[in-house]
Amino acid sequence: MDISKAKEAVNAAKEKMQKAIGHLETELVTIRAGKANPTMLNQIMVDYYGAPTPLSQVSSITTPDARTMLIQPWEKTMIAPIEKAILSANIGFNPQNNGEHIRINVPPLTEERRKELVKQTKNECENARISIRNARRDAVENVKKMQKDGLPEDVAKDTEADLQKQTDAFGKKVEELFTKKEKEIMTV
Repeated sequence: MDISKAKEAVNAAKEKMQKAIGHLETELVTIRAGKANPTMLNQIMVDYYGAPTPLSQVSSITTPDARTMLIQPWEKTMIAPIEKAILSANIGFNPQNNGEHIRINVPPLTEERRKELVKQTKNECENARISIRNARRDAVENVKKMQKDGLPEDVAKDTEADLQKQTDAFGKKVEELFTKKEKEIMTV
């Protein structure tokens, strides 16, 4: 049995773990931490002539200050659909439209809301940890199959140790992301 197959299993697992971290980072960006950030609106889809379109593709989103977001639609006719999409997204924002653009004042977070956001962050981090562990499990099963097909036992053990090392490193990265986001949320 070729040793490179074992290395491929480790690399495939590492790639899956990296994707889990990437997904976690994307999800954490959308969790509001009190400051205005255009990425908070990434999930919002606007009805653009019958087609659901991301808000960022029908307007420019700027943050003139830490508590305000300004949405400037490319077309004035899009103001009402954008406003409707923001309200229906149920993300706690109340858009104000002056006929030219939409202004969103980001309210300061209450203590209760901060705790909810930390809980949400914890759930996202746990999902990432589960994905990382699943990637390790799949790779270990793959290595065990290879061992049955003739992979030397010492190579299999080394590969499993390497997989565990990768899992621990990615788990630590998840923990760092959680700690950073929790601090960001809880900072008043």
